[in-house]
Formats: sequence, structure tokens, C-alpha cells
Amino acid sequence: MNNPQVLEIIENLKGRRNYEEKKASKLGFNSLYAYIENKILKEKEAEAAKIVELSAPKEEVIEAKKPEKKSCSCC
Repeated sequence: MNNPQVLEIIENLKGRRNYEEKKASKLGFNSLYAYIENKILKEKEAEAAKIVELSAPKEEVIEAKKPEKKSCSCC
């Protein structure tokens, strides 16, 4: 319990604290602290993945031209 960011989030929960505690226990976490810590870790990983995705070169998609459809069925 050394992470000040987690402690700050827990202090600011106020009315949502009971809800978050129930959610943490339902998801199998031993404490609210562990749940919030995991939540922050997942957010950081998502941001890192987004940055990597944006910095990776994109492949150009070349669409094949579709033949034009004729208006009548005999042609």
C-alpha cells in the first residue's frame, strides 16, 4: 500500500466506495486497493498499446476495381 495514486483514488470515491468494494470482491480481488491498482495498470497498458499502434506503419490497402454493371442483361 505504497502507491499514492491508488490511495488518492480510494479517498475520492466517497459514495461509490461500497459499489467499488462489491465489484472488487465479485471479480476476486482481496482488497479494494488491489482492484484499483489493477485498474490503473490496465489503463496504462491500453495507452501504451494505443501509442504503439499509432506509431506502427500502416499498410496501404489497394482496392481492386469492380467491373461496371451493365444496365441490360443482354450485354
